[in-house]
Amino acid sequence: MKLRCAILDDYQQVALTAADWSTITDQVEVKSINQHIDQQDELVELIADCEIVVIMRERTPFRASLLQRLPHLKLLVTTGMRNASIDLDAAAAQGITVCGTGGAGNATAELTWALVLGLARNIVQEHNAIRNGQWQSTIGTDLYGKTLGVLGLGKLGTKIAKFGQAFGMDVVAWSQNLTQERADEVGVRFANSKEELLESSDFVSIHLVLSDRTRGLIGAADLKRMRPSAYLINTSRAPIVDQEALAEALQNRWIAGAAVDVFEVEPLPKDDAYRSLPNLLTTPHIGYVSEANYQAFYRDVVEDIREYLAGSPVRTLT
Repeated sequence: MKLRCAILDDYQQVALTAADWSTITDQVEVKSINQHIDQQDELVELIADCEIVVIMRERTPFRASLLQRLPHLKLLVTTGMRNASIDLDAAAAQGITVCGTGGAGNATAELTWALVLGLARNIVQEHNAIRNGQWQSTIGTDLYGKTLGVLGLGKLGTKIAKFGQAFGMDVVAWSQNLTQERADEVGVRFANSKEELLESSDFVSIHLVLSDRTRGLIGAADLKRMRPSAYLINTSRAPIVDQEALAEALQNRWIAGAAVDVFEVEPLPKDDAYRSLPNLLTTPHIGYVSEANYQAFYRDVVEDIREYLAGSPVRTLT
């Protein structure tokens, strides 16, 4: 009898065509679920008989309370090599192997820069204005000569810094672990503190891993430090910014605007205030949603399953 495998949250219904699953279909029966299931009872009913479950990033959390209701689950595969919504200790206690995948690596940086440009040139407003019969309703903000503050100078932060330099921006960076030597290596200015970066930047882009140290890193006092003409961009993780404080900052025009691709509750509830703030540019967590990334994700998913079946799991998460 074949093992049963469920792919969750396949919103675009591309999981089965993004990679070649034929190498495992003689041993595994695969089904794709394209609707998000936020009720645990309903989810358990759909996947209770599955030995393998594939999840896309943090779309569906796998906490201990859910794992305990899945006695047949033996392999959990997440796209990416980090997923804060999986209780790895609970999985290990149940003997569940958890594996991850690689990725293409450029999609989030490219979306981040699209959001920067969208904010600076009011692209959504002008598009909507044309659709409504108007013409030239806003004045754009120039990037050349402005200061780009980058919070976090890892792989993504470094790419954003180089994008900013290509647009003639003065780039300054800070994080709790950043050193002068690393800033010099990338060719950006080193901010001595978070406060210095926020006060001096026209655009602030967040590229930090969510952790106990970064949760709530940007609060009301920090947003008030920013210039009234400044913009905040977050394509990292929502809880790094105090969500209520950001809404208040936008409503009261402490800052000119913001762009976010990440939210504390996803999909974003239909009545959420973030859906209606006029100076907030939003995208539905699509930073990693690109052809190259999906192909890389699902190619590795198939390999993870194949190697697990062979008794040699790869890319295990601990």
